[in-house]
Amino acid sequence: MLSRRNIRIKVMQMLYGASRDSELTLEQILNRYRTSVDQAYGLYLYGLYYLVKVSEYALKDAERRRAKHLPTEEDKAFTGKLFLHTATQSLATNEDFEKRLGQRRLLDKIDEDLVRRLYTEFAKGEVYKKYLSKTDESTEDQIDILLALFKVCTSDESFNEALEDLHATWIDDKSLVIGSIKKTLKALPVSPHFCLTYEPDDEAVVEFGEELLRKVFQEDGELLEIIEPTLKNWDADRVATIDMILLKMALCELMIFPTIPTKVTLNEFLEISKRYSTEKSKDFINGILDRLMKQLHKDGKIKKEGRGLVE
Repeated sequence: MLSRRNIRIKVMQMLYGASRDSELTLEQILNRYRTSVDQAYGLYLYGLYYLVKVSEYALKDAERRRAKHLPTEEDKAFTGKLFLHTATQSLATNEDFEKRLGQRRLLDKIDEDLVRRLYTEFAKGEVYKKYLSKTDESTEDQIDILLALFKVCTSDESFNEALEDLHATWIDDKSLVIGSIKKTLKALPVSPHFCLTYEPDDEAVVEFGEELLRKVFQEDGELLEIIEPTLKNWDADRVATIDMILLKMALCELMIFPTIPTKVTLNEFLEISKRYSTEKSKDFINGILDRLMKQLHKDGKIKKEGRGLVE
């Protein structure tokens, strides 16, 4: 579920927190990092559950229509198939999914008023009306309508606030979680243990993320000594905190992860700087990393292995 860029961002955030509080220990920072990773997975489960609950509201809509004193032909023909069809049911009846929601105490954290409003908003649209008129629907039709419903959810301010209330990391994890939920929907009906597929991967989270976090934290002084000569007319104390953290992370990544190409490292940290630092940070970091890579190559400190990685 988590890409290496997501991991880099979380490591950066943990190191920034450490720079603000010198009393934090490595173990405390690692625990915060692990919690942040786990929260991203929780957001994935919660967002997917919200989608199921909004689709389930179609059953209440059906009851309401049947209870009318003078139901229209449209009311009489209406069914709650948005929830009852095979694709949604594969989620709604998935025992492992429900178990994980229960373990995180998410089953009772759904705002019923928000569910009703999201469904009502979706029901006004032509996409849903067209779907309801189909008498012979395919699995693809079922997937498409759920994707359309999810788009309505993610465009709603209150829905976003609900996920942010669950975990403040929603702001940073939003694109990741949305992408993972869309991927899940496109693979419907899901397998009994589909949740395992989206659990944080040890290779990315532990072998890469924790190692990067540990090395940068423990070797902060040594990394600064390597960086300082490349700053030229800049005093290290004048470099923006985030920029210095990104430089140290990139430097560490260049030296201790032999299977990650140098171009990937450079591009990743430039992209992160555009989002999290100042307007001038990208050019500044690009210039410093260019000098650092030249010096590291000269000193034989960058050693890549694997096909296409040997420098």
